[in-house]
Amino acid sequence: MSISEMSPTAFQEEADLLKAMGHPIRLCILKGLSGIDSCNVSHMQACLSVPQSTLSQHLGVLRNAGIVSGQRNGPEVNYRITDNRVCHILSLLFPDPAE
Repeated sequence: MSISEMSPTAFQEEADLLKAMGHPIRLCILKGLSGIDSCNVSHMQACLSVPQSTLSQHLGVLRNAGIVSGQRNGPEVNYRITDNRVCHILSLLFPDPAE
């Protein structure tokens, strides 16, 4: 595709994905979720040292963007990454030092 065939609207989905990821707390949440199957809010809150309300707001942004999903397990909700593009982006931003 040449530059003359490109349109800003053709990149809207990718821009929205990056916008949703583009906050330090959300990047930290995603980085933490990238190496595990799922995680609950209480564990994330302890690791991030942010108020539960702040964490919930950021998880809401990630959920609304389709990046993570939550599954209720009794009184807690376990979150996991649902968009494989996110794991690829995270691997570029945070390369494995062993490689």
